[in-house]
Amino acid sequence: MLRYWLRPASLPALLCAALLLLGLYYPAASLNASVRGLTIWWEVLFPALFPFFVLSELMLGFGIVHFFGTLMDPLMRPLFRLPGISGFVVAMGYISGYPVGARLTAQLRERGQITQAEGERMVAFTTTSDPIFLIGAVSVGFFHNAALALVLAAAHYGSGLIIGLLARFHEPRAPGTPPAAAKPGSRFLLSAAVSAMHEAMQADGRKLGRLLQDAIGSALRLMTVVGGLVVFFSLVMELLTKAGTLDLLAAGLQTLLDAAGLPLQLSASFVNGLFEVTLGAKSSAETGAPLVHQAAVAAWALSWAGLSVHAQIASILSHTDLRYKPFLIARAVHGILAFALVYLLWGWLGP
Repeated sequence: MLRYWLRPASLPALLCAALLLLGLYYPAASLNASVRGLTIWWEVLFPALFPFFVLSELMLGFGIVHFFGTLMDPLMRPLFRLPGISGFVVAMGYISGYPVGARLTAQLRERGQITQAEGERMVAFTTTSDPIFLIGAVSVGFFHNAALALVLAAAHYGSGLIIGLLARFHEPRAPGTPPAAAKPGSRFLLSAAVSAMHEAMQADGRKLGRLLQDAIGSALRLMTVVGGLVVFFSLVMELLTKAGTLDLLAAGLQTLLDAAGLPLQLSASFVNGLFEVTLGAKSSAETGAPLVHQAAVAAWALSWAGLSVHAQIASILSHTDLRYKPFLIARAVHGILAFALVYLLWGWLGP
């Protein structure tokens, strides 16, 4: 029996059992953490993400995605080895923030409009924070310094662009989606884009009422999953804090920070950011370290995105053949690049 529980495959079961026991031992803290996570979901995430989920479904049905895809095809293929339709996903992902880019990518993959390798490149490329959160919540709300938004945005989105360029080397021998054949009378790119949108609308075939109903239903199902994950990770972090596990992780991280010549007080921010992006960015602003170090940790947290967002992305990808591992590697590299870019750009863009 003991040999069975010591197997690596049994580790998730052991962790779940440990969390259950901690939840029973700290019932009040568990309830408060769950309520806090539910509040964040209802007051922040639901109004921020739900409209974009509905609009993305409507845009697919109306063929708007195909319109922009045709227009951007000459740019996206040579730069990122992606079809033009990915340009719309990149724009929506950067504007709306995680996990909208992954959601759109999964939808395109389910419809067979992109290949597996292209989908994995797109998820790696389009998972970023939205500008409203970066500027309003992090720069102004946490740091009380609007001028900090410039260097944070440059580091976060600049490193995201580098990830997109690096992702072109993912599965280099995998075939790509062939460019759409030019239609008679579609000599100009705009004419071809309008033709692609019209064909997509006809292929979908749903009337406005049915399309809106399906879009709302799909968005609500996804928001329920997102809310459950937010509540779950809020509970996990509270229980790990009560058990002293996060303090142990922070103490272990201090050795690495000391070797790198970084302030030791940043360790707690790194640990919080490992699990949840908001807590990581908030705690980085509350350390007594110099501002450049605080900004670097905040940029890392925004780019790594936290295991809570990772779980949301993994849940979305589970309905497709898109793999989580390439996304995980991209987030790790994105976090390191954003962290380094803050130091490189600080002399030019720092407040």
